[in-house]
Amino acid sequence: MSSSVWATGKTTIRIGVQAAGTLEWELQTLQADPALNTAEFDIQITPLANAEAGKIALQSNSVDMIVSDWVWVSSTRATGADFTFYPYSNTSGSLVVPENSPIHSVADLKGKRLGIAGGELDKNWLLLQAVAQKDQLDLNAVTEKVLGAPPLLNEQIKQNRIDALLTYWHFAARLETQGYRQIIDGQGILRALGINENVPSIGYVFKQSWAESNKSALKAFLKATQQAKKQLCESDAAWQKILPLTHVEDVATQGLLRQRYCAGNVEQWGEKEQQAATRIYVMLRSLSQQKLTGQSESLQVGTFWIID
Repeated sequence: MSSSVWATGKTTIRIGVQAAGTLEWELQTLQADPALNTAEFDIQITPLANAEAGKIALQSNSVDMIVSDWVWVSSTRATGADFTFYPYSNTSGSLVVPENSPIHSVADLKGKRLGIAGGELDKNWLLLQAVAQKDQLDLNAVTEKVLGAPPLLNEQIKQNRIDALLTYWHFAARLETQGYRQIIDGQGILRALGINENVPSIGYVFKQSWAESNKSALKAFLKATQQAKKQLCESDAAWQKILPLTHVEDVATQGLLRQRYCAGNVEQWGEKEQQAATRIYVMLRSLSQQKLTGQSESLQVGTFWIID
């Protein structure tokens, strides 16, 4: 996606966007519908190579907004930054295996080769370890870990070089329509740890000071993106328009991508969900030995932006 500016508005919102991400789907839907382009804002898109590039762009003030996670927001706030988070999606990764695999539970990973997308500090990997610990199982000790980029790991499992794969949701969906089955997803991992609330995995991240200065435009943007998401989930015509952005030609995979994307819609975001995020933070801090969260014992005040 090339850098671009849409329409004429009171506030230009500079957004860093990763190619092939679902935010790209929504922004194209916004662009295609004049009714969603209000006088409150216009959008300037900056393409990003990966998640880390987005964080660098936000920290250097090259963009006003990216999609990232609230753990990172809290860790930056602990060092004096004023970034804040507003939920974007509940959809998270999952653990998948070949259809005929003898693996049917987390405990069955013992002695197996496990692919992990996102590295040692991937949140789902850390929390999966906590699930295994409930059965006195140390996944670091009993599995052969294979770390790598999601596309590479998808090929590894197809070639039987790994027995199971913990990966991002859209890469898992591609496998599930090719004869692979899901053992547990991110929400299932949380439920196994006693977290029953739907806690968003990713969200819009921006400076709190910028949000307060541009509150009207930001609220209009968030409302418009929700309407764009609704269109993609309810209108086949709108969905057809963004299909090239999925980079998938198989109809079954396209359908599952849409299903999982729509299932991730954040319908409830209040005190209960934010308290659940605080409990997850404490787990992640312990499991990562503070490497993921930083030194702060608890989630930083202001991590979550509240629309008033």
